Amino acid sequence: MSTRFYTDAGEAVAEIQDGSTVLIGGFGMAGMPVALIDALLQQDAGDLTVVSNNAGNGDTGLAALLAAGRVRKVVCSFPRQADSYVFDELYRAGKVELEVVPQGNLAERIRAAGAGIGAFFCPTGVGTLLSEGKETREIDGRTYVLEYPIRGDVALIGAYRADRMGNLVYRKTARNFGPVMATAATTVIAQVREIVETGALDPETVITPSIYVDRVVQEVDQA
Repeated sequence: MSTRFYTDAGEAVAEIQDGSTVLIGGFGMAGMPVALIDALLQQDAGDLTVVSNNAGNGDTGLAALLAAGRVRKVVCSFPRQADSYVFDELYRAGKVELEVVPQGNLAERIRAAGAGIGAFFCPTGVGTLLSEGKETREIDGRTYVLEYPIRGDVALIGAYRADRMGNLVYRKTARNFGPVMATAATTVIAQVREIVETGALDPETVITPSIYVDRVVQEVDQA
């Protein structure tokens, strides 16, 4: 199926349903698909599980989605920051669930989903609360924890450019979780700053091939 292009972010996210697992790219604001998150806020999907590096900043973007009561669970590496007060208040009030995943594990669990890996053993978290209830195994004298893939119904990612086929390139550190999330979701929606003609991108620079990209939205204000 070919990539579809939208000028309205609301149309691109309109089919996201209640109970969906939504992978959201970004590291802080780098690569954050702000327009797509704002569009999701404007539609009615709730009871969402959000997988992201952190749990929102300030009162915009993911934090606004949390404040609106649309998120049931957050899976992230950094739930608390100086400006993560929205999530902090909801969590303390028992209004949102949390699964903390070490950052490297988060990236690898998402990558594993895209690669078709059933599970993998990792030493991170051994002997801590993060490994409670998980299978462990000793391999070559070292203890490892069994980790399972994280798959999404939808991935919302931010890229720099797309061509008319849907191939994506990223700008500097905005290339963080987007590429692995694009392989791990049933539907991938990318927010880009610029759309160029097919052939304008050097094939050697394409990070996410169009086969993984279902929808593209051009937003001039994308970070």
